[in-house]
Amino acid sequence: MPSLLHTAHTRTAAQRYQCARAIFYACAQGEQARKPGGSVCGGPGGSGVSGGRCRAAPRRRADKATMPVQLLKIIKGKYEPPLPSHLQREDLKHLHAGLDHTNKYFQGVVILSYPLTKLGDGTDFFKIVLQDNSCARIDSINILIYGKMADDCAKVIRNGDTCIVAGFKLAKSPTAREDGRHGCHLEVSEEAGSAIYIYAQPSTTTASETASVSVAPKYVYTPLDHLKDGTIVNLYGIVKFFKPPYVSKGTDYCSVVTLVDQSNVKLTCTLFNGNLDSLPKIYKIGDIVRFHRIKIREYNGQMQGITSAGFASLTFDGTVGAPVIPRTSTKLSGVRPMLFFDLTCQLVGKAQVDGSSFLLKVWDGTKCPYPTWRVPIEARDLEGEKVLLHRLRNLTVDILVYDNHVQLAKSLKIGSFLRIYSIHTKQASAENEDVSHVEFHLHGGTCYGRGIGVLPESHPDVKELKTFLESVELADSQSMDSMSSLELDSTSNNIADLESQRCQQLSVTVLTDHQDLSNTVLKTIRNSRAPQQYRIRAKLRTFKPQKLYQSIKLHCSKCNSLQEVPDGDTFDLILQGSAVTPPNPELHSTSWYESVMWTTQDQKQRKITIHFVKHDEMLLYPEDTLLMIEGGTSKEIWKLTRRFKCVIPVRSTKNDLELLDLSAPFLLQGKVKYYGCKQCSTPKPIKNLSSLAAEPRPSWEPTEIAQVLGIEPLQYVFIMKFTLVDGTGALNAYLFDYEKFFQIPASEILSNNFLQQKMQMTMNTLCPPGRKLDDLPWLECFIKSYNITDGKKQQVYYQIFDTTVAEDVV
Repeated sequence: MPSLLHTAHTRTAAQRYQCARAIFYACAQGEQARKPGGSVCGGPGGSGVSGGRCRAAPRRRADKATMPVQLLKIIKGKYEPPLPSHLQREDLKHLHAGLDHTNKYFQGVVILSYPLTKLGDGTDFFKIVLQDNSCARIDSINILIYGKMADDCAKVIRNGDTCIVAGFKLAKSPTAREDGRHGCHLEVSEEAGSAIYIYAQPSTTTASETASVSVAPKYVYTPLDHLKDGTIVNLYGIVKFFKPPYVSKGTDYCSVVTLVDQSNVKLTCTLFNGNLDSLPKIYKIGDIVRFHRIKIREYNGQMQGITSAGFASLTFDGTVGAPVIPRTSTKLSGVRPMLFFDLTCQLVGKAQVDGSSFLLKVWDGTKCPYPTWRVPIEARDLEGEKVLLHRLRNLTVDILVYDNHVQLAKSLKIGSFLRIYSIHTKQASAENEDVSHVEFHLHGGTCYGRGIGVLPESHPDVKELKTFLESVELADSQSMDSMSSLELDSTSNNIADLESQRCQQLSVTVLTDHQDLSNTVLKTIRNSRAPQQYRIRAKLRTFKPQKLYQSIKLHCSKCNSLQEVPDGDTFDLILQGSAVTPPNPELHSTSWYESVMWTTQDQKQRKITIHFVKHDEMLLYPEDTLLMIEGGTSKEIWKLTRRFKCVIPVRSTKNDLELLDLSAPFLLQGKVKYYGCKQCSTPKPIKNLSSLAAEPRPSWEPTEIAQVLGIEPLQYVFIMKFTLVDGTGALNAYLFDYEKFFQIPASEILSNNFLQQKMQMTMNTLCPPGRKLDDLPWLECFIKSYNITDGKKQQVYYQIFDTTVAEDVV
């Protein structure tokens, strides 16, 4: 039987032609064209090679009586049963790749263990971290356990146990630079003849001691300017920068956080954990964190923080006046406007709202203290048990989820238990309402951990929530019941101190370079000659344009010209003009594209032609296809962009197809129109596209298409004027940015309502409407001065650069 890949390559030209026509007709009629089924890389005759690890062949054990995993006891100071006599202990500092460790064993204390999981090939996998008792700078190493041995170890190994690992393979650790552990890790499995001996530390706690362990100890917190290399400390700090958790090269999640405190010293912490929920829940610059048992090490003259055994963290909203509630899975009774929080809840209803948003109706047994927004939908569109929805109408809240979260939201089952990460509460009021209400939004993207997780019935949080939901008539649970009164007093005092510091130094922007520059006041800058670069700390008093969509311009990097983005009417008129020239049949179905032509059924009976670009004599799948269209309207072209990767509007000449007037886009991709500079472009024949089609894997990138067609592309940019003040004076600085400042592509802002809302929210944070100057937030940014000669007069202008908005305002 031939493979699917072979079958796809041997289609006849007529079959490909019919396939192309069917795809277009389905798309033009608003139907969903189906992608051909099957796989082209795993069909019959495939190699079947697994993506799993390559395990070494089994070898004979040195001691056949030895079990792969054994529990040890200590009797009269010796292990029972005794270790095999041929084994000799190896210290961590002597573990090096290339040395013979055949008869060696490594012994350490378990300081970290991860959940048992499975690899891609179904092999069980268990990871632990062992620490030896040396005084070396690096004192821990990763142990990777495979197969049945992984399952056995996961059942018995606990933190604090002593483990002895023999018959191991030493391999380079891909995460050594990130987790600060040994440069190699140990790999063990029963198939490789490995053995693990476990000594569980016996409990020596007396009854009286057990009764006292619930009393929280009085922790000592170290200022950041008192940190010393090699110590393990507790500390508080304001988040100055953070990188949300991501999957590292190993099996851990990693998060990077830079803190400051009253001492104005910065500390960058690299945090690892196999459990995402164990990392600090940081949502924005200015949050306050409390780290317990974080290890300090010195690197290149700078102190750094890394996770150690027993590391724990809490995060608090750093907004002045915010309640001192640690950011865990907040209950609805504890929410307030302008908050980001995680919610553990049960789904009782759901409904489609529009193409980019979806409604989840949830409850957690507590009542929101504010009037809540009810998303307007038809009752028949709401999935869920109607009687239950009515009974819980005063306890449920409506959460609107957007963009990439919609597909998952649709698949959720009514009654399932969820953890929704980084919900945003906004305060708003309708035009006909006197009282404001709170809205709940889960915005698009995955920044700051945004997402939806489905919790299994066995999850301890689900068991706790179920118990609580069954007793909703009882008093509301206390949001601080997990913290002792002693901890609460200490936390309140520390956060009060940091709140004061935060007001003085928090900036809603982040500097991405030139950290060596010191701050310069605006008065000095205005009295200095250009050109120069400065670092400033100021407030944004006003900005222009107020209508933010007017800030989007088209820029030519070659001639440095700026122009307005053409409106849709201009495009329609150009398309109408090009439709006057009928398609030239002699230009249809060449060696590098196939053509489909038909006549519309309306009164105008327009001739429309689609030219599908081929690759290796094949028509590609729609999502990889570049096509050219003659005679289409803008509405028809936008339908095509939803299905095909790239669309180029063209018209016929006697000898070749050519681009339209450069007032029209030379390319449409997704919702973005790409324009060329009339002054700098020298359009070339369309047949030049055949060189791209001949490449091994044509990507159809706009810059490559522009280059072969002789087009100098225009780039979408934000052009804004900021009036900055700092107490010594005022200064007008221009923002000229493609996507770095707002972290929003300027090319997508005009076609994306969500991005427009995000930009508006950003500007409302940088320059809150109706606020007094003293209440405005501080901006840290770089500006550069430059001279412009207007006639005989020379003027100095200022531009913002290498600065990014840091506040998560949506």
